[in-house]
Amino acid sequence: MLYRLFLTALFLCCFSTIDAQNKSITLESIWDGTFRTQGMQSLHSMNNGQQYAVLNFNRGVGTSSIDLYDYKSLEKVETVLNSESLDGIASFMDYEFSADESKILLTTAQTPIFRRSTVGTYYVYSRANASLVKVSDNSIQEPTFSPKANKVAYGFENNLYVKDLSTGNTIQLTFDGENNKIINGITDWVYEEEFGFVRAFDWNAEGTKIAFIKFDETEVPEFSMDVYGSDLYPKQDVFKYPKAGEKNAEVSLHIYDLEKNTTTKVEVNKSYTDFYIPRISWTNDAEILSAQYINRHQNELDLWMINATDISTKLVLEERDQAYVDVTSDLTFLADHSFIWTSERDGFNHIYYYDKTGKLINQVTKGNWEVTSYYGYDAKTKRIFYQSVENGSINRDVYAIGLNGKNKQRLTNQTGTNSANFSADFSYFINTFSNATIPPVYTLHDSKKGALLKTIVDNASLMNKLKDYQISTKEFSTINVNGNELNMYMIKPLNFDASKTYPLFMFQYSGPGSQQVANRWNGANDYWHQFLAQQDVIIACVDGRGTGLKGANFKKVTQKELGKYEVKDQIEAAKQLGALPYIDAQRMGIWGWSYGGFMSSNALFQGSDVFKMAIAVAPVTSWRFYDTIYTERYMTTPQENPSGYDDNSPINHVNKLKGDFLLVHGSADDNVHVQNTTRMVEALVQANKQFEWLIYPDKNHSIYGGNTRLHLYTKMTDFIQKSLGN
Repeated sequence: MLYRLFLTALFLCCFSTIDAQNKSITLESIWDGTFRTQGMQSLHSMNNGQQYAVLNFNRGVGTSSIDLYDYKSLEKVETVLNSESLDGIASFMDYEFSADESKILLTTAQTPIFRRSTVGTYYVYSRANASLVKVSDNSIQEPTFSPKANKVAYGFENNLYVKDLSTGNTIQLTFDGENNKIINGITDWVYEEEFGFVRAFDWNAEGTKIAFIKFDETEVPEFSMDVYGSDLYPKQDVFKYPKAGEKNAEVSLHIYDLEKNTTTKVEVNKSYTDFYIPRISWTNDAEILSAQYINRHQNELDLWMINATDISTKLVLEERDQAYVDVTSDLTFLADHSFIWTSERDGFNHIYYYDKTGKLINQVTKGNWEVTSYYGYDAKTKRIFYQSVENGSINRDVYAIGLNGKNKQRLTNQTGTNSANFSADFSYFINTFSNATIPPVYTLHDSKKGALLKTIVDNASLMNKLKDYQISTKEFSTINVNGNELNMYMIKPLNFDASKTYPLFMFQYSGPGSQQVANRWNGANDYWHQFLAQQDVIIACVDGRGTGLKGANFKKVTQKELGKYEVKDQIEAAKQLGALPYIDAQRMGIWGWSYGGFMSSNALFQGSDVFKMAIAVAPVTSWRFYDTIYTERYMTTPQENPSGYDDNSPINHVNKLKGDFLLVHGSADDNVHVQNTTRMVEALVQANKQFEWLIYPDKNHSIYGGNTRLHLYTKMTDFIQKSLGN
């Protein structure tokens, strides 16, 4: 057989006849909230381990509240804070408790900068006396309580500040911050995007010291974007963006002593040139700071311990890989200063336990499967809690295992995607479960054996609503392509007739370590694919080589050749699918966003005799245009690997275009710059190739806001119907 089903056919709704499903999904319904799911906003487990807090919004009157619930009964215990009781604050959009839960940091006005970074107005609410203190009159970044809740540190205009909540005084820790030159304690663009964090400062356990990373981006090349807005003249957004092979910010590690009012630079006992500091974290010893250093190629990562008293340093762990080492946030220090760490050093991502000197005590988890999330360690029971794909690479389950690697327990029993949020004392966890047929369900479990205690949110109203809609099966399978069993799903029209032929429209992302073929509830794209299935289009998605959760060798085969093997796999998969009797091999298309747009462009150009059309949204068209950290992790630099960059970039294959091509980008994409599309356009024009393209003014990488998504998906739908129609 061409492919082998390994899951029973999944049905989104329970129904006895097709006639029962009389409603069609419309493009408007996808984007107007018709299929919105319910969840739990800003869940926080209280220190007592018996209660949790969530953020609730009263949308009718525009207020918000932090409400406390009992784990065992799920009954609301109290309203900790309601914005109606606060003078000058109509509502708050987020909150954070101090470590002792005596105070709450409230987020009010907030403006995004890039993907994760924001500036905003923040207040501290004291539960003891119901007082409210504004942290700063300025729009600030990353305010963070000290461990004793008597101070708040934050960033403002590239410098660090500390507000003393007892006296009301604010002190400035750094003074050399300057836009597009020096940043203290807040990450630059490329760290934020690729290492996934914004706050580059951390309090020690006593609240007496703050460690922070300084970024000197003076020599980093600038990138500028026109912001058109509604004014007569456009403006420019200028920021530092290091493209592959270009100069990075020079980083340095510093420790500020609040008692001495001094700043000390940390120099580790190793000569590094051109390196990153992707993680810093104080241990439970107030004088010991941990820091991860990684070289520019990202194949050598070192874990250092720094004594803040005398600034002595010790290298305790080295990770090495022929390709690259994934930076981890999974670092837990135990009472005796031993630590837990995750690594894929044996070919799969697993949990390891080391003593304080970095000597391996034992590998906690083992097997040809991946640990996908590390949840924490319970010192009382000496158990580690984690999520993994032990039950198949498209599924996720929650497990417990002893620190010694024994007595493993599977705590979830439904096949699909399970994730956990544990109580502070690890006695309970709230499981979020979904699969291709069931929207997210939030349930309460005990952590001893995973026993279900109660259902919290079940999205039953959405399930009932969907019973009336024409929803097709999402069939999971594998397909053997180029000697590899690749995960795949297919969505056929509800009234599928095997004696007829249908156009095929493939979807993929394909980036290193990614996964699209997963047994989980997906959002808008799935509804759009269902909409297309209503139009008698078959949808297929194949995770080719380079994608994740099947081991390091499978993931890293694309090293130094991004786009080579992934494109071969998509083209070969399309050929095999096109050989099915019910698929019209003359009407096959492919689409993707970002890395997926890079792939769909390549697939159309290099597979011009296979694909009739492609849609590329916000694509990379040459890796020379993308940032250092991401690109060089997989490709090294363009100076070292020019053929890897050029041979597989779609911009260099435009002369092969035969089919229909739609190219889409947002003009304010700070991530994959619209430069990628304009250069592609110029190459296509010079090759005398006809195509369609669409630019969304002032929209970022997500191309979102107002009516934008509806317009975009309408455009893509019309393009598909025109290209793949009879």
